[in-house]
Formats: sequence, structure tokens, C-alpha cells
Amino acid sequence: MCRLTLEVRRAADLTPHPFRQSMDVEDPQFRTVAIIGLGLIGGSLARDVAGQGVRVLGWDADADGLRAAVADGVVHHPLTDDLRDVHQADAVVVAVPVLAAAEVLRKLAPYLGGVRLITDAGSTKTSIVRAAEALGIGARFVGSHPLAGDHRSGWGASRTGLFADARVFLCRTHSTEGDAMRLAAALWASVGGQPEVMDADTHDVRLAWTSHLPQLVSTALALAIHQTGMPRAQLGPGGRDVTRLAGSDPAMWADIVLDNADALASAMAMMGAQLSAVQRAVMNGDRDGLQRLFGEARRWHGENP
Repeated sequence: MCRLTLEVRRAADLTPHPFRQSMDVEDPQFRTVAIIGLGLIGGSLARDVAGQGVRVLGWDADADGLRAAVADGVVHHPLTDDLRDVHQADAVVVAVPVLAAAEVLRKLAPYLGGVRLITDAGSTKTSIVRAAEALGIGARFVGSHPLAGDHRSGWGASRTGLFADARVFLCRTHSTEGDAMRLAAALWASVGGQPEVMDADTHDVRLAWTSHLPQLVSTALALAIHQTGMPRAQLGPGGRDVTRLAGSDPAMWADIVLDNADALASAMAMMGAQLSAVQRAVMNGDRDGLQRLFGEARRWHGENP
């Protein structure tokens, strides 16, 4: 069986499991959270937990964003660039671009002595889970991925309630302890998230199809239209819908795509094959073929509302 077929079958069979255990984030030993990266995801989490009375330690590469978070009363203690004060926290959340996350973990490692939970919020999981294991913090690490982003970025894009009813994938290391999993589930549930447990490798294959490929398709379509000189204002509702993701953060998405390149390879190959099939039908004037392709897509759409 070819690798592409295997990857397609795997992508269709990646069913996460809802997290059944819970722990109240009001646990008396869970009073301080350090958040490294105060963009859309980290900033929104900071706003939500601060609103619950949790003390927030914060850091961001954007000094203006960090100052704004302090001025808004969300970050109670700004961290210095060496991050040494994270030892005060019960939980540390790394919410930086995925290719920077492993280096941030390495920088944090000497100061994590009393921290009960270390987690992240990136869109890929395999590399960060491996990095946590390699640094000897795997027992307290849980890879997290809240499905709550949009195309905006930075502190100014953050907002309360971003995670309400959002799925949050939790990915263990080989040594993650139960207390860390319970704390990770409690943290995301406290801000409205719906935690689900999934293997890190499985997560990355699934997201290659459900998130990363759609981003690439939207980007490619925007670039193709741009080549014609046509502005976005001339697009109809469908065109605006499909190209919305093209407005996403370029640096963030370059990191995500490179970090998940192996899983994306099969997804991109299948997308290319489907585009080629459509192109052949158009160029050959094959109305029956086009109707069959449109019909298959419509049936999939109807079966998966």
C-alpha cells in the first residue's frame, strides 16, 4: 500500500478521547500562572485566568505588548528576558511560535523546580513533546493545542472568552504524570475549553489535514489572485471566505508548516492530485467528470455538516 494511501486512512481515523478526569483550577496550590508569549493565544489565556483572580507572570518578545498587558492589569509581574522568576508559578504556559518553543523550554528548565505543570499552546505537538522529554521535564509536561485561533495576532488581538467551547488537544510525553494531565485539563476547562487527549504524532497528522492544509490552500489561492492584479475588494462572498486565512501571521505559519512538513507532505500531494483532476476535466471539456467531482464534494459536505 502506498504511503499516501496510508496517510489518508490515518487522517480519517484520528479520533481523540475526551478527558474524563478534572481538577478545579481553584486548587489552593494553583494560584500563579506564568505565560510566555502574550499574543492572541497567550494573551487571551492571561486575560481569562487573571479575571479569575489568578496571579499572572508574563513575558513577550514585543516589549510594547508586554507593557500593554501590565497597563491593562492582566499581567501582575512582567518577567525579565532570563525568565528566572517562573519559579514562582504553579503552572507555566509557553505560547510562542512553534519553532521557538523548544528553545524557550531550554531557557526555562533551570527555573522550573517547584512548577507543577509545564505546557504549551502550539499547533504542532511532536517536536515540543520530544523536546520536553530531552530536557528532563517530561513528567510535568503536557502538550496543549487549543483550537481557538484566528488570522489576527499580538496582544491587541487577545480577548476574554476566546476558548469558550473550544476543543483543546492534550498530548502526553512518554513520562507525563497524572497530576500534570489533571492540571492541564483543569486549566483549559477553567477558561471554557473542552480538553481531549490525543497522541502527539496522531495530532500532527490530523492537523496537517484539518488546519495546516486549509491555510496553505487559502494562501495559494490568494497568491494566484494577486498575480492577476485583482484586489481582495473585488472578491465575492465565497472568495472572501476561502481567502480569509491568507491574512494570518506569516512568521507563525512558516514555523508551523516547517515543523509539520512530514505530515503535510501527503496532504499537499493529495491536494495537488485533486487540483490536477479538476484541471484535466476542465481542459477536456468533461462535463460528466466535473459534475462527478462537484457531486462527490457536495456529498462529503452534506455528510459532514
